[in-house]
Amino acid sequence: MDKKELKGKLTQIQFHVTQENGTEPPFRNEFHDFKEKGIYVDVVSGEPLFSSLDKYDSGCGWPSFTKPITEIIEKRDLSHGMMRIEVRSKEADSHLGHVFTDGPKDKGGLRYCINSASLRFIPLEKLKEEGYESYLALFESQ
Repeated sequence: MDKKELKGKLTQIQFHVTQENGTEPPFRNEFHDFKEKGIYVDVVSGEPLFSSLDKYDSGCGWPSFTKPITEIIEKRDLSHGMMRIEVRSKEADSHLGHVFTDGPKDKGGLRYCINSASLRFIPLEKLKEEGYESYLALFESQ
């Protein structure tokens, strides 16, 4: 999908975050304190990214996860006068956020700090209906 098509499909903040490497405001975004069970997918491509089972409240104002459920791309980011690791979706190359090493030590120590605007949530009860049936297994032991 080209940029013009994406501008028509996405909201202004979704386009800014995913296509222009933007950041949404902390604490004023859709999923920072969202607690439903399900998975989060790339708003552009629909590729699965994170599970609610790996989401936690890091206090940073953005949704935080301890790990992705599929492969994502990590790139060195030297913007804003610091060294960070940017995370992007593999299929659509959407900017998602950053990964830091200050996450829960008992869960591997990583904190994937992700912009809500880069995500679409698929509730557990709609996984099959929306074509994500294979991810139901994540929730079977819960």
